[in-house]
Amino acid sequence: PAFGLFIFTIARDPLRIIILIAGAFFWLVSLLLSSLIWFIAVKASDPQDERLQKGLLIFGVMFSVLLQEAFRFLYYKLLRKAIEGLVALSEDGCSPISIQQMAYVAGVGFGLMSGAFSMINLLADALGPGTVGIHGDSQLYFLTSAFMTMVLIFLHTFWGILFFHGCEHRRWWEIAAVVIMHLTVSGLSFCNPLYVGSLVPSYLLMAAAAAWAYLLSGGSVQNLRRFLLCKC
Repeated sequence: PAFGLFIFTIARDPLRIIILIAGAFFWLVSLLLSSLIWFIAVKASDPQDERLQKGLLIFGVMFSVLLQEAFRFLYYKLLRKAIEGLVALSEDGCSPISIQQMAYVAGVGFGLMSGAFSMINLLADALGPGTVGIHGDSQLYFLTSAFMTMVLIFLHTFWGILFFHGCEHRRWWEIAAVVIMHLTVSGLSFCNPLYVGSLVPSYLLMAAAAAWAYLLSGGSVQNLRRFLLCKC
């Protein structure tokens, strides 16, 4: 369902495809930099110290989240400049795409690249060796990983809308809320293999972020009711 966001809302618009690809590139660069720093930290530390290695893993995850949000801010600044250029080049003085639409497409770009890397790691684990759950661990690893990938794609989409709205209206507490939610969801992954402890809170946060993004985008309860009842 998450990858359907691209097919149904972006694929037919060349400008949206460009914005999505650029957003995916920004996420990829943030991952590359955070991975490089974590790799250097691990190589410079004692590999036999399990407590230190776990601490470095937590540091790597938290640092990666902060770097992703920093690159989301840089991407917002870039798109803001792009809108000014599009307005200057247009004949009617209007941009062919609004900042709200850009926020949505940029969020989908971040989410799809995040989901793609999650799937690659999952498929790499599926190649073996070994069998999931052979030592008494949960056999729901692949299923829960798929659900977690889906929730991250949707969350990045909603976070993009919230983050851009906060930047546009200088509501820094909205930006802080996005960063806190992102840190929380990433931190919940350390609850695994207690998958209920990570999936349930993540989906609750996704529902809250979805409702918040919907309202900020101009949605209302009345419009939602009319949509669900298929009324024009």
